[in-house]
Amino acid sequence: MQSNEKKVVLVIGAGDATGGAIAKRFAREGYIACVTRRSADKLQPLIDDIRAEGGEAHGFASDARKEDEVTALVEHIESQIGPIQVFVFNIGANVPCSILDETARKYFKIWEMACFSAFLSAQAVALRMVKRGRGTILFTGATAGLRGASHFAAFAGAKHGVRALAQSMARELGPLNIHVGHVVVDGAIDTAFIRDNFPDRYALKDQDGILSPEHIADNYWFLHTQPRDAWTFELDLRPWIERW
Repeated sequence: MQSNEKKVVLVIGAGDATGGAIAKRFAREGYIACVTRRSADKLQPLIDDIRAEGGEAHGFASDARKEDEVTALVEHIESQIGPIQVFVFNIGANVPCSILDETARKYFKIWEMACFSAFLSAQAVALRMVKRGRGTILFTGATAGLRGASHFAAFAGAKHGVRALAQSMARELGPLNIHVGHVVVDGAIDTAFIRDNFPDRYALKDQDGILSPEHIADNYWFLHTQPRDAWTFELDLRPWIERW
């Protein structure tokens, strides 16, 4: 890669915590941060923060469940901004419900959001990376991708699917010089949602008992910068006090 070549990181699901922190981390390293949410207005504070630090950022309203929108997004970035060197899929859809009360509509929606959209967007980016012969694709996973829990059948099914997708892509694309990784984030994250809804858990922040979005983001950068003779596929992150 030439030192003056534009480098783009695309973060699908750049929320106020993990996704935003990942975008900021890569922007500090000189990457152009392209970030998406279904509502573009919610991206403006993140974009402003990156630009205030001297970085470049672009926000897009995009529904990752819609193939035409995903295709148009990737085409626009590649043709108008720069080559996508790093792709991060960070959509969650963690919605609890008893299996006895779950509806087909909601189960399908959770799968669409957390699994199907991962396939659509990762495939669209991989097609470009393979032509260039390099790239990094990282998926945000969860403990639900390793084992199902009571009241989380839909979420666990979707996250199991994302993990399987990542495994298959890693085995196929690794020999083509595309580093595919899966990050298991296990534990409460320092967010307004945890602060407002789980104050006892949030109080553990002073003991390093909940995950810092910035520290999570550091690990995404670590994965991206690994030499290819020692690539990590799966990395799990959890606070030292987390039971697992």
